[in-house]
Amino acid sequence: MNQSQNTSFQAGQAKGQAEEKTSQLMDKARDSAQSAKESCQEAGQQVQAKAQGAADSIKDTLGMNK
Repeated sequence: MNQSQNTSFQAGQAKGQAEEKTSQLMDKARDSAQSAKESCQEAGQQVQAKAQGAADSIKDTLGMNK
């Protein structure tokens, strides 16, 4: 293998490694975004349930919950 071929080979290896690293980072970012989305949805559901409970309590207090 001459110097030019060796340089091309090494450049190809470096490119492949960079592409793999990029893919791994994108997977991690996607997983983090999904986790954040799920956490926000869960928090929203908890807030909604608490608000509904508070509204029901007020209705009961005022005698409006029939």
